[in-house]
Amino acid sequence: MGLKPKPHTDSTVRAQPLAAAHRDHDTSNNADANLAAFCQRCHMIHDRPEHQRRRWRTLFRRKALGDLFGGPYA
Repeated sequence: MGLKPKPHTDSTVRAQPLAAAHRDHDTSNNADANLAAFCQRCHMIHDRPEHQRRRWRTLFRRKALGDLFGGPYA
């Protein structure tokens, strides 16, 4: 949605923990070319579309189960 990692511009130097990110969001693909080291903020921005997709899928499944077992036909 237009969010892109921007260069960190503050002049202070701080230790920044890095997170390993899968470029293709496939956690079984651990090839070196598929892994990237991002700061936590950039990692979350990179993963945002995948998190939104998984969230939608989870909510859709919960609603479907609710309709199946707790709906008007139960």
